Amino acid sequence: MHFGDALTAATTEKSPVCVGLDPNMSKLPEGIAQDANGVLEFCKGIVDAVKDIACCIKPQMAYFELLGWEGMKVFWEVCAYAKQQNLIVIADGKRNDIGTTCEAYADAYLNELSPIDALTVSPYLGSDGIAPFVERCVQHRKGIFVLVKTSNPSSGELQDLPCGDEVVHEHMAQLIEGMAAQHIGESGLSCIGAVVGATYPEELKYLRTLMPHVPFLIPGYGAQGGSAADIVGGFIGNTGAVVNSSRSIIFASNGSDWKEAAQEAAEHMRSDLQAVLA
Repeated sequence: MHFGDALTAATTEKSPVCVGLDPNMSKLPEGIAQDANGVLEFCKGIVDAVKDIACCIKPQMAYFELLGWEGMKVFWEVCAYAKQQNLIVIADGKRNDIGTTCEAYADAYLNELSPIDALTVSPYLGSDGIAPFVERCVQHRKGIFVLVKTSNPSSGELQDLPCGDEVVHEHMAQLIEGMAAQHIGESGLSCIGAVVGATYPEELKYLRTLMPHVPFLIPGYGAQGGSAADIVGGFIGNTGAVVNSSRSIIFASNGSDWKEAAQEAAEHMRSDLQAVLA
């Protein structure tokens, strides 16, 4: 299925909740080993807890890379396990390069057999650092989410710089919409998405008008300060976006009830989002 259509179906069937898997070993619950095996047990446990609530998970690759080859093995095992549980898998690696190196990244994560459905991509090198990812999305029914307006406090140092009559992130949005409009599914959404933070609600609302065919990945909800009310402008009706929360769900408890606490936190988030999108 076309990625934009698959994302629409998943958000409609379950919710727009995306759970970020950031397995920081220093925060793992009691009884979970602080090693690769512990990370695998923890991530699978979170997947089991949220699989009927969330539409997707977003493993943050840095925490797996930190553990060397064992961590990367765990990363792929977690992605495969989440796919078996009918979750969309967004690998958060913010990859980017040019030429054959970029093609290698695209082939590594967006190949036909990969359990990864989508990958986050940095656009700083321009369109030739994005094009190979787009080609694989079209070939293998995958997706990408390109950084446009990120949730971190210093994002404006570059993303808000004046660029003619616009600012950089507005120019980037138009570039992404131009690419996305060439690959639209039946849902009206493209396989090319954008990362737009919940911590900048006014920009989020305006960027939706600039990117009507682009699915949004909205980080910043929860621990970073974004609220349900902040994300409404990123949606098209009650679809068109997924909202990520990591720490507030996966580390809702560090005791023996960590799975139950994660499930409860994800359910609370779903209710919170549905209330403002109704």
